[in-house]
Amino acid sequence: MRSLFIAGLFLIVSGCGRNSADVFTTVKVKEVEQVGSYTYLLVKAKGPEYWIAVPSMEASPGETYHYQGGMLMKEFYSKELDRTFDEVVFLEALFTGTTSLKQESQGIQHEGKVAIEKADVVMEGGEETITIAALYADPGMYEGKAIRVKGKVTKFNASIMERNWVHIQDGTEYEGKFDLTATSLESFEVGKTVILEGTLTLNRDFGYGYTYELLLEEATAAR
Repeated sequence: MRSLFIAGLFLIVSGCGRNSADVFTTVKVKEVEQVGSYTYLLVKAKGPEYWIAVPSMEASPGETYHYQGGMLMKEFYSKELDRTFDEVVFLEALFTGTTSLKQESQGIQHEGKVAIEKADVVMEGGEETITIAALYADPGMYEGKAIRVKGKVTKFNASIMERNWVHIQDGTEYEGKFDLTATSLESFEVGKTVILEGTLTLNRDFGYGYTYELLLEEATAAR
C-alpha cells in the first residue's frame, strides 16, 4: 500500500465544508486517532463527515474547532495506523472559539503555512557549510546548487507528499528570516544538530498558499 498524491494538486472540496485559506471552517469532532507526531480527527461540518490531520494535540469527541485552508490528499496511507484514508485534509493548526479567530490565527508566523518560532540556537560554523542568514541575504547565488547547511532540527513532519519535511535553525537570521525548510526521505530527531546536503530551490509553490521562499530539496544528512 502507498500514498497516492494526485498530480501535486491541492483540492478544496466545498461539499465537505473545506474552504479556501481566507475562510474559516467550523467542525465538530466525531472520532480521534493519536499516532506519533499527528492527530487524526474525524469531523463534521456541512455535508458528510471527513478526516483531518494536525500536528499532535489533545482532542476529544464532541469538541468544536475552526480552521483555515487545508491540503487535501487522496488515498493517503498512514503507516502508523496501517490504514488508507479516501481523503485527509492536512492542517497546520486548529483554533478554538475562546478568542477572536483572526487574532488567534495571526498568532502563528507562517512560512508555507507552517508555524515557526525562533529557537535559542548557538551554532559553530561547519566545514563548507552556509549559514541560513547567508542564504536569505543572497539566494540567487545558491539557487539550483548543491549546498551544505548546519543547524538544529526544530520541526519534523513525516510522510507528506511522499517525503519528510524538516526545519532547521542555526542562530543566524536575515531581515527576520531564520528558518530553513528541507525535504528528505530520511528521518530526523527534533533537537539534534545536523548537516544537511541538498539542492536549493527558490519560490517553490505547492498551491493554496503553501509556498517556500527557500527550500532545500532531496536533502540528506552528511555522514
